[in-house]
Amino acid sequence: MLTYNELRRGTFLLLDDEPWVVEEFEFLRMQQRKPVAKVKIKSLITGKVQERTFHQNESVEEAVLEKMPARFLYESRGEFWFDEPGNPKNRFSFTREEIADIAEFLKPNLEVIALKFDEKIINIEPPVKVDYKVVMAPPAIRGNTAQGGNKTVTLENGLEIQVPLFVNEGDIIRVNTQLKTYVERVGK
Repeated sequence: MLTYNELRRGTFLLLDDEPWVVEEFEFLRMQQRKPVAKVKIKSLITGKVQERTFHQNESVEEAVLEKMPARFLYESRGEFWFDEPGNPKNRFSFTREEIADIAEFLKPNLEVIALKFDEKIINIEPPVKVDYKVVMAPPAIRGNTAQGGNKTVTLENGLEIQVPLFVNEGDIIRVNTQLKTYVERVGK
């Protein structure tokens, strides 16, 4: 059992026999009131998000999830197919709705983590940082670079992201999948 002050981002909870993950955590201590933990949690099965407040006398059961390595294969008609590395016969899929916030980061042969609950694969986690090739980038305009600045580029998987002006078409950049932000240029 977890107490209200043990909840952190990434903690798995079991509420109403369904696994949830804490996406945001805020510890609030108001004047003349007892402290509370205000969290935003996401269902790992349905994908719905809700805000909830836990008080100091409440405890919640921790969800026991098994993590297994998996590899993204391809997307066909809104269905995303994965397999277990070393065991290509063990394939599974998710619809775009089931993995909506993750789907935009997938590219063929990307290693991910599959989450199992009660022997059923319920969700996937992408790596925190992934390298992508820039396929379309507007040129930096001379004189725009003095103050730094950003521009929008398109990556090999169709994702559009803000990057510094020095990033060009053909560069390989690293992207943080949790924050959906540029991290660094890896190569040309």
